[in-house]
Amino acid sequence: MKQSAVVIIGLLLVLTFLGLFFLVRGGQGPQVIITPQPGPISARQTVVLTIKSPAGLEQLSMETLQGEKSYQILAKKYPSGTTQIRESVNLAAAGLKEGPVRLIVKATDRSFAHFGAGNRTENSYPFVYDNKPPAISVLSTSHNIARGGVGLVVYTLNKEVQKSGIVFADRFYPGYRQKSGNYACLFPFPFDINEQQFQPKVFAVDLAGNERRAGIYFHLIPKAFRSDRIALTDSFLEKVAAEFKDKFPKAATPLEIFLKANQELRQQDAKTLHELGLKTSPVPLWKDEFLRLPNSAPKGTFAQKRTYLYQGKVVDQQTHLGVDLASLPHAPVPAANSGTVVYADYLGIYGQCVIIDHGMGLQSLYGHLSQIGSKVGDTVQKETIIGRTGDTGLAGGDHLHFGMIVSGEQVNPIEWWDAKWIENNVTSKLE
Repeated sequence: MKQSAVVIIGLLLVLTFLGLFFLVRGGQGPQVIITPQPGPISARQTVVLTIKSPAGLEQLSMETLQGEKSYQILAKKYPSGTTQIRESVNLAAAGLKEGPVRLIVKATDRSFAHFGAGNRTENSYPFVYDNKPPAISVLSTSHNIARGGVGLVVYTLNKEVQKSGIVFADRFYPGYRQKSGNYACLFPFPFDINEQQFQPKVFAVDLAGNERRAGIYFHLIPKAFRSDRIALTDSFLEKVAAEFKDKFPKAATPLEIFLKANQELRQQDAKTLHELGLKTSPVPLWKDEFLRLPNSAPKGTFAQKRTYLYQGKVVDQQTHLGVDLASLPHAPVPAANSGTVVYADYLGIYGQCVIIDHGMGLQSLYGHLSQIGSKVGDTVQKETIIGRTGDTGLAGGDHLHFGMIVSGEQVNPIEWWDAKWIENNVTSKLE
């Protein structure tokens, strides 16, 4: 009995000690995550605090400290059971000056630690308050841009930036820093945009979130595009149905399969091209003019509006964004210029497809291939054979669909086959 009593008393003493230790020392305090990370910050940016506290968050405060001056920018208490919160604050009210500033965040939970005072987390984050937007100096002086074509702007910035490039309407095309320290941005004049909406400006956002825009001098060159009427045959529709039936199992007829592919897959392909446009070298990988498929005849042109008819009735309308080039069946396809393969697989309406990155967002597309002779990551030189022509995808006969793309936007390939155009509009500016 005496031994049992001793054991029980010992356990009680241990538990009492642990309880006292917990009351005095406690466990971990609330977890604090701050966004953005310490560095440059401006009045434009919102500071977001995410707090997690399994024991329940009781109160949270944040103050700015600059020199000897402090300012409480946030002070809140929370009801019992609050285990996670997200607070957004702006520093504009703190009356900060340009320069270093510390954000002091204090959070206390509802645990019984520290004799009921709870666990406390206190973090200090060093920032640099900066409200001056980047200065933009446009170096290129003339920008003659044809509808469906491309322009190049060269500019300098006086500080490091998050991003920069050309903006107009709701579109953005990134610029890339060159070895010279200048920035260069290839940007399109989309074939389908209203001229009043096309007002390109250089745009830059610095690390603190400050923005600046600068206008450029430009001249628009109007251009008309062809249209065509294509009669769909049953044999073509059966070919398409065999290729795409697994993608649209609910489609009842070959015509329905074709229409879904021509509409839905076309939209998916456009999204893929924009994603691939970001996988680019910041500096040019190409040199001189781009190569056209040897001994080929054009069968379809860029921005060609195509009206599809079946049994005499209009069933669809789409725009062809590339140039169709017909040569011998299964003709070898050379790379139009040097670059890196960023896509080599099946791609919707383009069938078996290769896409080569030439740098600065410029990419070339080779569609409807019967055979792919390269893989993602391959470095290719101009005239390297990357596949063979075919009729995969929505092709009506063996040919090459050749496309040129700028940051995901398809543009007129004809310009890039013209050595003089490249020299006048691209190379001379980069040099």
